[in-house]
Amino acid sequence: MTDSLQKYLAELFGTFTLVFIGTMGILVARGEVSGSILAIAFAFGLALLAALYAFADVSGGHFNPGVSLAMFLDKRLEAQAMIAYWVAQLAGAVLASLCVLIAVDQDAVALTATVPGGQGAGTALFLELLATAIFVLVILHSTAGERHAGTALVAIPLTLVAAHLALIPFSGSSLNTARSFGPALIGAEWTDFWVYIVGPIGGAIIGWLVYSVVVKGPKEAEAVPAQPARPAA
Repeated sequence: MTDSLQKYLAELFGTFTLVFIGTMGILVARGEVSGSILAIAFAFGLALLAALYAFADVSGGHFNPGVSLAMFLDKRLEAQAMIAYWVAQLAGAVLASLCVLIAVDQDAVALTATVPGGQGAGTALFLELLATAIFVLVILHSTAGERHAGTALVAIPLTLVAAHLALIPFSGSSLNTARSFGPALIGAEWTDFWVYIVGPIGGAIIGWLVYSVVVKGPKEAEAVPAQPARPAA
């Protein structure tokens, strides 16, 4: 098996793990409201932790088109590989929702779709942009060097848990176009789906910009050795 194919399969099965366990967690926790938010948040966070431990060494553990885009913008991933990652991530999410369909039914899959809360699509979009930017910023920084490599497997899932705790009542808390695509397609629930394309992708770009200017920029400047002063002409 080629190295590239292994990476794409890792992204497929990693995204599958995230979406399948996370969305099944939604079905288990759809009773009492406050308890369900906590259960869903930890279902997705722990699912991401499992996927990272299983597949991050193979593909980098993106499992999210926005993360792959940020890695491309940061020159850690080539354009061709990014597109292949996107295909694998979307396929993994669809496969996960198909498994939920087999286990339960289409109505149950529709319940796992991300849809805006009572405040509407505008609020959902705004929050998805902000939360995805924070999520991607944490991913970019925690995976940038050896100093942070040991904590990335904890920091990334916990950031996802925090985002879900904050956003579920307002946007369903996607932060991931693939995660939203699988349930939307298989559950035939496309309500304001554009929010979950624009929000996570736009948020990933914002997160990369903040990382590049605030975090990466100053460190690169410090790494450049000082040049001797030139005598005045």
